[in-house]
Amino acid sequence: MGTALVYHEDMTATRLLWDDPECEIERPERLTAALDRLRQRGLEQRCLRLSAREASKEELGLVHSPEYVSLVRKTQVLGEEELQALSGQFDAIYFHPSTFHCARLAAGAGLQLVDAVLTGAVQNGLALVRPPGHHSQRAAANGFCVFNNVAIAAAHAKQKHGLHRILIVDWDVHHGQGIQYLFEDDPRSGWETLTTWLPSCTCCSHWPLSLTLSWCWSQQDLTQPSGTLRGKCRPRQSASPTSHICCRCWPAAGSAPCWSALESIQSARAAQAPYWKSLQLQGQCGQVLGCRIPPQAPCSGYDSELSLDVTPVPTSPSTHSPEGRPPPLLPGGPMCKAAAPAPAPSSLLDQLCLCPAPSVRTTVALTAPDITLVLPPDVIQQEGSALREETEAWARPHESLAREEALTALGKLLYLLDGMLDGQVNSGIAATPASAAAATLDVAIQRGLSHGAQRLLCVALGQLDRPPDLAHDGRTLWLNIGGKEAAALSMFHVATPLPVMTGGFLSCILGLVLPLAYGFQPDLVLVALGPGHGLQGPHAALLAAMLRGLAGGRVLALLEEDSTPQLAGILARVLRGEAPPSLGPSSVASPEDVQALMYLRGQLEPQWKMLQVRLIAEAWLCPGARLCHRGRWGGQGK
Repeated sequence: MGTALVYHEDMTATRLLWDDPECEIERPERLTAALDRLRQRGLEQRCLRLSAREASKEELGLVHSPEYVSLVRKTQVLGEEELQALSGQFDAIYFHPSTFHCARLAAGAGLQLVDAVLTGAVQNGLALVRPPGHHSQRAAANGFCVFNNVAIAAAHAKQKHGLHRILIVDWDVHHGQGIQYLFEDDPRSGWETLTTWLPSCTCCSHWPLSLTLSWCWSQQDLTQPSGTLRGKCRPRQSASPTSHICCRCWPAAGSAPCWSALESIQSARAAQAPYWKSLQLQGQCGQVLGCRIPPQAPCSGYDSELSLDVTPVPTSPSTHSPEGRPPPLLPGGPMCKAAAPAPAPSSLLDQLCLCPAPSVRTTVALTAPDITLVLPPDVIQQEGSALREETEAWARPHESLAREEALTALGKLLYLLDGMLDGQVNSGIAATPASAAAATLDVAIQRGLSHGAQRLLCVALGQLDRPPDLAHDGRTLWLNIGGKEAAALSMFHVATPLPVMTGGFLSCILGLVLPLAYGFQPDLVLVALGPGHGLQGPHAALLAAMLRGLAGGRVLALLEEDSTPQLAGILARVLRGEAPPSLGPSSVASPEDVQALMYLRGQLEPQWKMLQVRLIAEAWLCPGARLCHRGRWGGQGK
């Protein structure tokens, strides 16, 4: 299974025929520009191309009234003056003789994609469509939207495929009120639709809330009975041009969210907390953390406004060698310096020293492949190994790597790691004897840093200590899940006990690991499951899946040789893009897990922007300090 791309060039036909400054931004180039970028990045060629079909009258009728569908159909024969007069009856909309055809294609593209995914023809997909749809209501066009494409697709998934729980994530600067209105009063029982709205200016700050709601939704972690959800909220958001400045300036601000974004987060959390157990727990953590941030100074070298994002000191491949160790730090402490303005994500990958990531290819490098290991057909079982002399040179400083089986495993890991850094494969899994796990991980870190990786994230699970001679130069972020106690030994060295409950594990990932990882912006990720890691396969798979969004998907998982074949198989499928398996029944975090997370966030918030969203918002959102406006399209009534 792969990824589908649904498109039809006829959707570029509709265009504005008269002067209307409000509507002129909805133009064919919005679609062609997106397709051109996919082609430039080589992504179109990696997808299964599907040509969009027109949605039928019956399919449009899943959410729209027959009278409204008939009205839009008549636009095919109207003249320009009649089209302009009809458009004036709606808010921010224009009609064209091709509108009906284009809008049916846009709706049909979503239906095709739903069918392709739910029948197993593809794993996921993208539909490039216009006109858009999320403002459109049962009997009214609105905000450039004619037919509500996503709502039609959701209703189709329920009717044809029997789905009962559908999550809609709506990412736009305006609230997609059309989707809300179509589903919030749905009288049908036995199925539910959750819509979460994400303003486009909050890409760095809204995702923890969205992931929490999505997870609870999938686990039915609700405090209300099943049925159409209550407690919907639309955070207030200005639709004026000045409020959009954060969309353009957030990269220069180091990914710091703007005040309106922070307010929308707090408003959404407050409105949704009564209905979601995990948000209630996080609210308790926030109340405690809000009053206990330690009065310590930020790490030397960072500005007074706590702007974090370490700029690594440029190094040559000779900085680390198999025989030698990192040079001593210069006088004056860690080689940290204030960050330059962070680049936009699109340009960030272009600046990496590594070779471009290939099509999603995952390699498994095991010393003795297990016949019970079942892998997807496109996952490569590596047979090559690094040169013996090179492997021995890297192993020489480590006594635990002297044994033959450890050397063999190390050679395979080095070969795999070089393939990832050189762009031959995207991700991989390697195995090592348990007694050599720490030394092998140390070599993997040093090899990655000397072979082009500028920032390396290492998530070590179990009894794995940070290598003592690993340089404190801001190039490596070490996160240990499974330590004896919660400790932030430095901003780049964090340890926490393994949460005992599924809810605690999820809170740790969403509330600590991902904010630090995305703030660090690595170009290589190592996930090491060491001795006593204690993770079940689904938990390890969830962690790997969430880390795939980093470093262009360059994730290397290091397992113990005595790990079960099932664990290697699950990780291989997740690294190639499949969804992780369910974690089972949901549970809340234990008091000990909550306390550990609270402590670490309190220690690290002053130094990491991605942890400061709640802190800044609570300090700012006080009576009389709010500057809120209702978005025009999002504020329309039913």
